[in-house]
Amino acid sequence: MPNVERPTGGEASQQGVRRSRREPLSRERVLQAALALVDAEGVDALSMRRLARELGCNAMALYRYAPSRDALLDGVVESVMAELASTRDGADWEDQLRRTAHDFRNLALAHPRVVPLLATRPLSTPLGLRPLGTLRPLEMLVALLVDAGFSPSDALHVYRAYFGFLYGHVLTELQEVAAVANPEESNDLLRLGLHRLPPREFPHVRRLASELADYDGATELDQGLDILLTGLLNQLRPGAPTR
Repeated sequence: MPNVERPTGGEASQQGVRRSRREPLSRERVLQAALALVDAEGVDALSMRRLARELGCNAMALYRYAPSRDALLDGVVESVMAELASTRDGADWEDQLRRTAHDFRNLALAHPRVVPLLATRPLSTPLGLRPLGTLRPLEMLVALLVDAGFSPSDALHVYRAYFGFLYGHVLTELQEVAAVANPEESNDLLRLGLHRLPPREFPHVRRLASELADYDGATELDQGLDILLTGLLNQLRPGAPTR
């Protein structure tokens, strides 16, 4: 067998970059690159110029797919929300709400630096001007609840309460994850850095060190859903037995 020169690791990497840069641009590729950049370095790192460098193109070429940085941010939100289950599979409304809640939590944990965007981008964009992908969960869940017997108006109120709870939960969970000061420490008070708090000013927080250290996001989510869904079930069918 004749000897064949194989590229070294560095040469192979450079060839991979060149192949990547020869791939044609598309909106999907631009948004996925923007999402990857935000995941890696945060929202402040995202600019047209920086994204163009990542894609190996001229910054002006990106304006065909996103006319501004704001549109790019909206597109990142849409890309993440598109991963949220948006199809009905025959499950009853309670099970569907539970599954969607856990899907949303998984998305937040996979893209923690995008979570602030999910919460704040709608504040700067009127409802009818938002990317369609960000509105599909609203349409899907309202349809689910109307089919379950809620009035359209009540379904909208449920949607607001439901997603308000989900946003609050994921923000709390991300704060809990960030609360660990020393992961190697076995003492919960030291692990969370709570020993630095003045005992007379924070007696309850210090006393809850073990409970704070044992935070389980999935369990907390289910406990919150139990409360929310029990109230919704009683609203829909007063006196109905709860699960």
